[in-house]
Amino acid sequence: MNTEIIWKYFPDLNDDQINKFELMGELYTDWNSKINLISRTDIENLYLHHILHSLALLKFYKFRPEARILDLGTGGGFPGIPLALLMPESEFHLIDGTAKKIKVVNDISDKLDLKNVRGLQIRAEEYREKFDFVVTRAVASIDVLQAWCIPLLKTASVGEMPSGIFAYKGGDYKEELKKIKRNNYTEVNKIYEVFPEEYFKEKVIIYLQR
Repeated sequence: MNTEIIWKYFPDLNDDQINKFELMGELYTDWNSKINLISRTDIENLYLHHILHSLALLKFYKFRPEARILDLGTGGGFPGIPLALLMPESEFHLIDGTAKKIKVVNDISDKLDLKNVRGLQIRAEEYREKFDFVVTRAVASIDVLQAWCIPLLKTASVGEMPSGIFAYKGGDYKEELKKIKRNNYTEVNKIYEVFPEEYFKEKVIIYLQR
């Protein structure tokens, strides 16, 4: 697997972060042989398609250290685990309805010694905690995410950025945006502009303000 793609776009990583990103690949490969977290044909693209993709958010937005962030429908831990590794002073809650996926999340975060990660098996509709931001990757359409996430967001902001949702989306996002109310503030960030790799040509991160 090509770990160099991470160093290419994040050249200022310290030795501890480099070692943990390398270990991340070993851990996901091992778990994927037991549980189908990632397509078996795609595991070789782990660093480009999943880890680097997860980190794209940090090329567009800066977060205060005290931010509480919810990764909704985290699956095997994306984007939450890679983000948590580069945001050690922020608090990440990773939730998913599938118990075996949360088992993987907690095992990998423990072995990476990520003290700022908590994995929990629960549905978004059942969760009662409040967060500054929600991140979510390939989970549901924007209007559905809005209904799920607004009750989970704080009304007060952390720093200058109002609380909101960051949704990782593919090329069909324009149709999804038509489903939300016109007075909702959104920003569309094209990942290809910061990671000019063919894989990201149709991928965006949408910020939907609370």
